[in-house]
Amino acid sequence: MKARIIVTLKTGVLDPQGKAIEAALRSLGVEGVDSVRQGKVFELEVSAADGAAAEATLRTACEKLLANTVVENYAIEIL
Repeated sequence: MKARIIVTLKTGVLDPQGKAIEAALRSLGVEGVDSVRQGKVFELEVSAADGAAAEATLRTACEKLLANTVVENYAIEIL
């Protein structure tokens, strides 16, 4: 079963990489971008009996490795 995990910084957490991307876009002449918040995307293949079991496995992966839950949120999509 394929899944996607999207990890983003929590609201209020400073995002210097997002600010750097925002500044770079402006310097490249890209107009209309008001702000940038960067994150990570993981695509995984999971062996599980059903969607609920896959989501439980992915939640464990996020909590233990893929996301720093102090400063990041994550979303799981079963594809």
